[in-house]
Amino acid sequence: MNESVDAAAVLNALRAVQDPDLHRDIVSLGFVKDVKSCGGTVSFTIELTTPACPVRDIMKEQARRAVMALPGIEKVEINMTSQVRTSLPKQPLLETVRNVVPIASGKGGVGKSTVSANLALALSKMGARVGVMDADVYGPTIPTVLGVKDQPRMLPTQRILPPRAFDIPILSMGFFASAGQAVVVRGPILHKTIEQFLGGVEWGELDYLLVDLPPGTGDVQLSLCQIIPLTGAAVVSTPQDVALNVASKAIDMFRKLRTPVLGVIENMSGYACPKCGHHDDIFGVGGAKASAEQMNIPFLGAIPLDTRIRTSSDGGRPIVVSDPDSPAAKAFMGIAEKLAAQVSIRGFKSDEGILQPVVWGKP
Repeated sequence: MNESVDAAAVLNALRAVQDPDLHRDIVSLGFVKDVKSCGGTVSFTIELTTPACPVRDIMKEQARRAVMALPGIEKVEINMTSQVRTSLPKQPLLETVRNVVPIASGKGGVGKSTVSANLALALSKMGARVGVMDADVYGPTIPTVLGVKDQPRMLPTQRILPPRAFDIPILSMGFFASAGQAVVVRGPILHKTIEQFLGGVEWGELDYLLVDLPPGTGDVQLSLCQIIPLTGAAVVSTPQDVALNVASKAIDMFRKLRTPVLGVIENMSGYACPKCGHHDDIFGVGGAKASAEQMNIPFLGAIPLDTRIRTSSDGGRPIVVSDPDSPAAKAFMGIAEKLAAQVSIRGFKSDEGILQPVVWGKP
Protein backbone atom coordinates (compact mmCIF):
# COMPACT_ATOMS: atom_id res chain seq x y z
CA MET A 1 0.00 0.00 0.00
CA ASN A 2 1.07 3.57 -0.58
CA GLU A 3 3.00 4.50 2.54
CA SER A 4 0.74 7.48 3.19
CA VAL A 5 -2.36 5.22 3.30
CA ASP A 6 -2.54 2.16 5.53
CA ALA A 7 -5.34 -0.14 6.62
CA ALA A 8 -6.20 2.09 9.56
CA ALA A 9 -6.73 5.03 7.20
CA VAL A 10 -8.99 2.93 4.99
CA LEU A 11 -11.07 1.83 7.97
CA ASN A 12 -11.28 5.37 9.26
CA ALA A 13 -12.56 6.54 5.87
CA LEU A 14 -15.18 3.80 5.84
CA ARG A 15 -16.62 5.02 9.14
CA ALA A 16 -18.47 7.58 7.06
CA VAL A 17 -20.67 4.81 5.63
CA GLN A 18 -23.73 4.18 7.79
CA ASP A 19 -26.15 1.26 7.86
CA PRO A 20 -29.54 3.03 7.73
CA ASP A 21 -31.34 0.29 9.65
CA LEU A 22 -28.80 -0.29 12.41
CA HIS A 23 -27.77 3.41 12.62
CA ARG A 24 -24.09 2.63 13.00
CA ASP A 25 -21.11 2.85 10.70
CA ILE A 26 -20.05 -0.30 8.87
CA VAL A 27 -16.67 -0.44 10.61
CA SER A 28 -17.99 -0.45 14.18
CA LEU A 29 -20.62 -2.97 13.07
CA GLY A 30 -17.83 -5.31 11.96
CA PHE A 31 -18.98 -5.40 8.35
CA VAL A 32 -15.58 -4.53 6.84
CA LYS A 33 -13.23 -7.48 6.45
CA ASP A 34 -10.00 -8.48 4.66
CA VAL A 35 -8.60 -5.03 3.86
CA LYS A 36 -5.74 -5.53 1.38
CA SER A 37 -3.68 -3.36 -0.92
CA CYS A 38 -1.36 -3.56 -3.86
CA GLY A 39 0.15 -0.31 -5.05
CA GLY A 40 -2.68 2.16 -5.52
CA THR A 41 -5.38 -0.53 -5.36
CA VAL A 42 -7.30 -1.26 -2.18
CA SER A 43 -9.65 -4.22 -1.80
CA PHE A 44 -11.91 -5.28 1.02
CA THR A 45 -15.11 -7.18 1.78
CA ILE A 46 -18.33 -5.74 3.17
CA GLU A 47 -20.33 -8.49 4.88
CA LEU A 48 -23.96 -7.40 5.31
CA THR A 49 -26.54 -9.02 7.59
CA THR A 50 -28.75 -10.15 4.69
CA PRO A 51 -28.44 -10.61 0.93
CA ALA A 52 -31.79 -8.78 0.71
CA CYS A 53 -30.33 -5.48 1.91
CA PRO A 54 -32.28 -2.72 0.09
CA VAL A 55 -29.34 -0.29 0.20
CA ARG A 56 -26.64 -2.77 -0.76
CA ASP A 57 -25.59 -0.92 -3.93
CA ILE A 58 -25.81 2.49 -2.26
CA MET A 59 -23.52 1.39 0.58
CA LYS A 60 -21.08 -0.12 -1.90
CA GLU A 61 -20.86 3.14 -3.84
CA GLN A 62 -20.52 5.18 -0.63
CA ALA A 63 -17.66 2.93 0.48
CA ARG A 64 -15.94 3.21 -2.89
CA ARG A 65 -16.13 7.01 -2.85
CA ALA A 66 -14.94 7.25 0.76
CA VAL A 67 -11.79 5.24 0.04
CA MET A 68 -11.15 6.82 -3.37
CA ALA A 69 -10.99 10.19 -1.58
CA LEU A 70 -7.82 9.07 0.23
CA PRO A 71 -4.53 10.27 -1.31
CA GLY A 72 -2.69 7.70 -3.38
CA ILE A 73 -5.71 5.49 -4.07
CA GLU A 74 -6.27 4.71 -7.75
CA LYS A 75 -8.69 1.79 -7.60
CA VAL A 76 -11.07 0.30 -5.05
CA GLU A 77 -12.30 -3.29 -5.30
CA ILE A 78 -15.22 -4.23 -3.04
CA ASN A 79 -16.59 -7.71 -2.51
CA MET A 80 -20.18 -7.62 -1.18
CA THR A 81 -21.22 -10.68 0.84
CA SER A 82 -23.74 -11.42 3.57
CA GLN A 83 -24.12 -13.49 6.69
CA VAL A 84 -27.69 -13.67 7.97
CA ARG A 85 -27.88 -13.25 11.73
CA THR A 86 -30.41 -14.69 14.12
CA SER A 87 -31.94 -13.54 17.39
CA LEU A 88 -32.95 -17.10 18.30
CA PRO A 89 -31.28 -19.30 20.89
CA LYS A 90 -29.96 -22.64 19.77
CA GLN A 91 -32.67 -25.27 19.89
CA PRO A 92 -32.68 -28.92 18.76
CA LEU A 93 -35.69 -29.01 16.44
CA LEU A 94 -34.30 -26.62 13.82
CA GLU A 95 -30.56 -26.55 14.30
CA THR A 96 -29.88 -25.56 10.67
CA VAL A 97 -32.47 -22.77 10.43
CA ARG A 98 -31.41 -19.28 11.40
CA ASN A 99 -34.78 -17.52 11.43
CA VAL A 100 -38.39 -18.71 11.64
CA VAL A 101 -40.90 -16.14 10.40
CA PRO A 102 -44.62 -16.96 10.44
CA ILE A 103 -46.84 -15.11 7.96
CA ALA A 104 -50.20 -14.58 9.63
CA SER A 105 -53.59 -12.98 9.12
CA GLY A 106 -56.53 -12.29 11.36
CA LYS A 107 -59.04 -13.59 8.83
CA GLY A 108 -59.19 -15.60 5.65
CA GLY A 109 -59.34 -14.18 2.15
CA VAL A 110 -56.59 -11.58 2.51
CA GLY A 111 -54.09 -13.39 0.25
CA LYS A 112 -51.75 -14.59 2.99
CA SER A 113 -50.56 -17.72 1.16
CA THR A 114 -49.91 -15.78 -2.04
CA VAL A 115 -47.93 -13.24 -0.02
CA SER A 116 -45.96 -16.02 1.71
CA ALA A 117 -45.03 -17.68 -1.60
CA ASN A 118 -43.99 -14.46 -3.30
CA LEU A 119 -41.95 -13.28 -0.31
CA ALA A 120 -40.11 -16.62 -0.23
CA LEU A 121 -39.32 -16.33 -3.94
CA ALA A 122 -38.26 -12.69 -3.55
CA LEU A 123 -35.82 -13.54 -0.73
CA SER A 124 -34.49 -16.48 -2.72
CA LYS A 125 -33.95 -14.33 -5.82
CA MET A 126 -31.85 -11.97 -3.72
CA GLY A 127 -29.58 -14.83 -2.64
CA ALA A 128 -31.08 -16.01 0.64
CA ARG A 129 -31.62 -19.65 1.53
CA VAL A 130 -35.37 -19.96 2.10
CA GLY A 131 -37.87 -22.69 2.98
CA VAL A 132 -41.66 -22.62 3.21
CA MET A 133 -43.68 -24.56 5.74
CA ASP A 134 -47.40 -24.59 4.94
CA ALA A 135 -49.00 -24.79 8.38
CA ASP A 136 -52.48 -23.95 7.09
CA VAL A 137 -53.61 -27.50 7.73
CA TYR A 138 -57.27 -26.84 6.96
CA GLY A 139 -56.72 -25.15 3.60
CA PRO A 140 -53.18 -25.87 2.37
CA THR A 141 -52.54 -23.98 -0.88
CA ILE A 142 -48.77 -23.51 -0.99
CA PRO A 143 -48.17 -26.61 -3.20
CA THR A 144 -50.57 -25.16 -5.79
CA VAL A 145 -49.25 -21.62 -5.60
CA LEU A 146 -45.64 -22.75 -5.97
CA GLY A 147 -46.42 -25.44 -8.53
CA VAL A 148 -44.89 -28.31 -6.55
CA LYS A 149 -44.92 -31.48 -8.63
CA ASP A 150 -43.05 -33.93 -6.40
CA GLN A 151 -44.00 -35.53 -3.11
CA PRO A 152 -42.03 -35.67 0.15
CA ARG A 153 -39.78 -38.70 0.60
CA MET A 154 -39.09 -40.62 3.78
CA LEU A 155 -35.37 -41.04 4.39
CA PRO A 156 -33.79 -44.10 6.04
CA THR A 157 -33.41 -41.93 9.15
CA GLN A 158 -37.24 -41.67 9.25
CA ARG A 159 -36.98 -37.96 8.56
CA ILE A 160 -38.90 -36.28 5.74
CA LEU A 161 -37.08 -34.88 2.73
CA PRO A 162 -39.31 -32.07 1.42
CA PRO A 163 -39.80 -31.50 -2.31
CA ARG A 164 -38.43 -28.32 -3.86
CA ALA A 165 -39.89 -25.74 -6.19
CA PHE A 166 -37.78 -22.89 -7.55
CA ASP A 167 -35.00 -24.43 -5.40
CA ILE A 168 -37.05 -23.81 -2.23
CA PRO A 169 -37.84 -26.74 0.12
CA ILE A 170 -41.56 -26.92 0.84
CA LEU A 171 -43.67 -28.98 3.22
CA SER A 172 -47.44 -28.90 3.45
CA MET A 173 -50.36 -30.90 4.78
CA GLY A 174 -51.55 -30.74 1.18
CA PHE A 175 -49.04 -33.47 0.36
CA PHE A 176 -50.73 -35.86 2.77
CA ALA A 177 -54.40 -35.32 1.89
CA SER A 178 -56.23 -36.25 -1.30
CA ALA A 179 -57.66 -33.48 -3.47
CA GLY A 180 -61.00 -32.35 -2.09
CA GLN A 181 -60.52 -34.28 1.15
CA ALA A 182 -61.33 -32.33 4.30
CA VAL A 183 -58.64 -32.28 6.98
CA VAL A 184 -60.38 -32.92 10.31
CA VAL A 185 -57.95 -32.84 13.24
CA ARG A 186 -58.07 -31.72 16.83
CA GLY A 187 -55.63 -29.72 18.92
CA PRO A 188 -53.32 -32.51 20.19
CA ILE A 189 -52.92 -33.96 16.69
CA LEU A 190 -52.28 -30.50 15.26
CA HIS A 191 -49.57 -29.98 17.87
CA LYS A 192 -47.87 -33.24 16.88
CA THR A 193 -48.17 -32.36 13.18
CA ILE A 194 -46.51 -28.97 13.64
CA GLU A 195 -43.79 -30.58 15.76
CA GLN A 196 -43.16 -33.15 13.00
CA PHE A 197 -43.08 -30.49 10.29
CA LEU A 198 -40.43 -28.63 12.26
CA GLY A 199 -38.20 -31.26 13.81
CA GLY A 200 -38.80 -34.25 11.57
CA VAL A 201 -37.83 -32.60 8.28
CA GLU A 202 -34.48 -32.22 6.54
CA TRP A 203 -34.80 -28.51 5.84
CA GLY A 204 -31.09 -28.03 5.24
CA GLU A 205 -29.24 -24.81 5.96
CA LEU A 206 -31.78 -21.97 5.79
CA ASP A 207 -31.55 -18.25 6.45
CA TYR A 208 -35.33 -17.93 6.64
CA LEU A 209 -38.10 -20.48 7.13
CA LEU A 210 -41.40 -18.79 6.29
CA VAL A 211 -44.41 -20.43 7.93
CA ASP A 212 -47.75 -19.89 6.20
CA LEU A 213 -50.23 -19.95 9.08
CA PRO A 214 -53.97 -20.57 8.91
CA PRO A 215 -56.08 -17.43 9.44
CA GLY A 216 -57.14 -16.46 12.91
CA THR A 217 -55.79 -17.17 16.37
CA GLY A 218 -56.24 -20.92 16.84
CA ASP A 219 -54.41 -24.08 17.83
CA VAL A 220 -51.77 -24.00 15.07
CA GLN A 221 -50.59 -20.52 16.07
CA LEU A 222 -50.50 -21.51 19.74
CA SER A 223 -48.60 -24.72 19.04
CA LEU A 224 -46.04 -23.02 16.81
CA CYS A 225 -45.30 -20.36 19.41
CA GLN A 226 -44.98 -22.99 22.15
CA ILE A 227 -42.83 -25.53 20.29
CA ILE A 228 -40.01 -23.25 19.09
CA PRO A 229 -38.82 -19.67 19.51
CA LEU A 230 -39.75 -17.47 16.55
CA THR A 231 -37.80 -14.58 15.07
CA GLY A 232 -41.04 -12.65 14.60
CA ALA A 233 -44.27 -12.63 12.65
CA ALA A 234 -45.51 -10.61 9.68
CA VAL A 235 -49.24 -9.91 9.60
CA VAL A 236 -51.13 -9.55 6.30
CA SER A 237 -54.29 -7.47 6.07
CA THR A 238 -56.44 -5.79 3.45
CA PRO A 239 -57.16 -2.06 3.87
CA GLN A 240 -60.79 -2.16 5.00
CA ASP A 241 -61.72 -1.62 8.64
CA VAL A 242 -63.14 -5.11 9.29
CA ALA A 243 -59.92 -6.80 8.16
CA LEU A 244 -57.77 -4.38 10.16
CA ASN A 245 -59.81 -4.95 13.31
CA VAL A 246 -59.32 -8.70 13.02
CA ALA A 247 -55.62 -8.28 12.16
CA SER A 248 -55.14 -6.33 15.37
CA LYS A 249 -56.37 -9.39 17.28
CA ALA A 250 -53.71 -11.53 15.59
CA ILE A 251 -51.09 -8.96 16.58
CA ASP A 252 -52.36 -9.02 20.15
CA MET A 253 -52.16 -12.83 20.15
CA PHE A 254 -48.49 -12.79 19.12
CA ARG A 255 -47.70 -10.25 21.80
CA LYS A 256 -49.36 -12.42 24.45
CA LEU A 257 -47.35 -15.38 23.18
CA ARG A 258 -44.14 -13.32 23.45
CA THR A 259 -43.55 -13.40 19.70
CA PRO A 260 -42.29 -10.14 18.14
CA VAL A 261 -44.34 -8.64 15.30
CA LEU A 262 -41.89 -7.65 12.55
CA GLY A 263 -44.41 -5.69 10.53
CA VAL A 264 -47.74 -5.34 8.77
CA ILE A 265 -48.34 -5.89 5.04
CA GLU A 266 -51.28 -4.34 3.19
CA ASN A 267 -52.54 -6.59 0.40
CA MET A 268 -55.11 -5.70 -2.31
CA SER A 269 -54.18 -2.05 -1.89
CA GLY A 270 -55.87 -0.25 -4.78
CA TYR A 271 -56.52 -1.34 -8.36
CA ALA A 272 -55.20 0.23 -11.56
CA CYS A 273 -57.03 -0.79 -14.72
CA PRO A 274 -54.39 -2.17 -17.16
CA LYS A 275 -56.38 -0.85 -20.13
CA CYS A 276 -57.39 2.68 -19.17
CA GLY A 277 -55.16 3.32 -16.16
CA HIS A 278 -58.09 4.33 -13.94
CA HIS A 279 -57.26 3.81 -10.26
CA ASP A 280 -59.88 2.54 -7.83
CA ASP A 281 -59.34 1.91 -4.13
CA ILE A 282 -61.83 -0.97 -4.00
CA PHE A 283 -61.06 -1.97 -0.41
CA GLY A 284 -59.67 1.40 0.61
CA VAL A 285 -55.99 2.22 0.86
CA GLY A 286 -53.50 3.05 3.58
CA GLY A 287 -55.49 1.53 6.42
CA ALA A 288 -52.84 -1.02 7.32
CA LYS A 289 -50.13 1.63 7.37
CA ALA A 290 -52.16 3.86 9.66
CA SER A 291 -52.95 0.94 11.97
CA ALA A 292 -49.30 -0.11 12.08
CA GLU A 293 -48.28 3.41 13.06
CA GLN A 294 -50.91 3.48 15.81
CA MET A 295 -49.63 0.16 17.19
CA ASN A 296 -45.97 1.21 16.81
CA ILE A 297 -45.28 -1.66 14.41
CA PRO A 298 -43.24 -1.34 11.18
CA PHE A 299 -45.25 -1.05 7.97
CA LEU A 300 -43.56 -3.32 5.43
CA GLY A 301 -45.40 -2.17 2.31
CA ALA A 302 -48.49 -2.40 0.14
CA ILE A 303 -49.33 -4.81 -2.70
CA PRO A 304 -51.75 -3.69 -5.42
CA LEU A 305 -54.87 -5.60 -6.44
CA ASP A 306 -53.78 -7.19 -9.70
CA THR A 307 -55.42 -10.01 -11.67
CA ARG A 308 -51.97 -11.27 -12.66
CA ILE A 309 -51.17 -12.06 -9.04
CA ARG A 310 -54.11 -14.47 -8.94
CA THR A 311 -53.58 -16.05 -12.35
CA SER A 312 -49.86 -16.56 -11.81
CA SER A 313 -50.48 -18.16 -8.40
CA ASP A 314 -53.18 -20.43 -9.82
CA GLY A 315 -50.69 -21.50 -12.48
CA GLY A 316 -47.95 -22.34 -9.98
CA ARG A 317 -45.61 -19.52 -11.08
CA PRO A 318 -46.07 -16.59 -8.68
CA ILE A 319 -45.72 -13.11 -10.11
CA VAL A 320 -42.26 -12.54 -8.65
CA VAL A 321 -40.93 -15.10 -11.15
CA SER A 322 -43.57 -14.96 -13.91
CA ASP A 323 -43.60 -11.15 -14.31
CA PRO A 324 -40.67 -9.73 -12.31
CA ASP A 325 -40.93 -6.25 -13.84
CA SER A 326 -44.58 -5.76 -12.90
CA PRO A 327 -45.53 -3.27 -10.16
CA ALA A 328 -46.84 -6.13 -8.02
CA ALA A 329 -43.59 -8.11 -8.26
CA LYS A 330 -41.58 -5.02 -7.39
CA ALA A 331 -43.86 -4.45 -4.39
CA PHE A 332 -43.17 -7.99 -3.15
CA MET A 333 -39.42 -7.48 -3.61
CA GLY A 334 -39.53 -4.25 -1.60
CA ILE A 335 -41.52 -5.89 1.21
CA ALA A 336 -39.08 -8.82 1.30
CA GLU A 337 -36.20 -6.36 1.72
CA LYS A 338 -37.97 -4.60 4.60
CA LEU A 339 -38.86 -7.88 6.25
CA ALA A 340 -35.23 -9.03 6.00
CA ALA A 341 -34.15 -5.69 7.47
CA GLN A 342 -36.38 -6.20 10.50
CA VAL A 343 -34.93 -9.69 11.00
CA SER A 344 -31.42 -8.23 10.75
CA ILE A 345 -32.22 -5.53 13.31
CA ARG A 346 -33.36 -8.17 15.80
CA GLY A 347 -30.32 -10.33 15.07
CA PHE A 348 -27.94 -7.41 15.58
CA LYS A 349 -29.61 -6.29 18.80
CA SER A 350 -29.46 -9.85 20.08
CA ASP A 351 -25.72 -10.04 19.35
CA GLU A 352 -25.22 -6.72 21.12
CA GLY A 353 -27.19 -7.88 24.15
CA ILE A 354 -29.82 -5.19 23.57
CA LEU A 355 -32.67 -7.70 23.24
CA GLN A 356 -33.86 -9.84 26.08
CA PRO A 357 -33.51 -13.58 25.35
CA VAL A 358 -36.42 -15.04 23.41
CA VAL A 359 -38.82 -16.82 25.75
CA TRP A 360 -41.38 -19.26 24.45
CA GLY A 361 -43.95 -21.58 25.89
CA LYS A 362 -47.17 -20.79 27.69
CA PRO A 363 -48.08 -17.07 27.83
